[in-house]
Amino acid sequence: MTGLTTHVLDLTQGKPADEFEISFYSTQLSGKELIANFVTNSDGRLDKPIFDKYNIQVGWYEMVFHAGKYLSVKHKMKVTDLFFDNISISFQINDLKQHYHVPLLLSKFGYSTYRGS
Repeated sequence: MTGLTTHVLDLTQGKPADEFEISFYSTQLSGKELIANFVTNSDGRLDKPIFDKYNIQVGWYEMVFHAGKYLSVKHKMKVTDLFFDNISISFQINDLKQHYHVPLLLSKFGYSTYRGS
């Protein structure tokens, strides 16, 4: 399998983060361009890959995870109590034969990510 996928896990609740908004950008030398907006499903994943083997492209990209909106809705946090709003992860795709998986593991006051498979 080759392409690009993501998912979001809500570590505070111990389950996938559903209805989580993600914006996906190309950040090439010509500037930052919005490619698409997504919303996670009940499994915290997107219904289809962001890129599959037919449309994956070499370059720099950015995923913006709209954590503040999610935490306000799902955890009933007031905007004044939020520590995070938008979490931006910048990464490079440089080998079209590989699969890139960029997950977000989120709690109210911390997050982590990694390159998965």
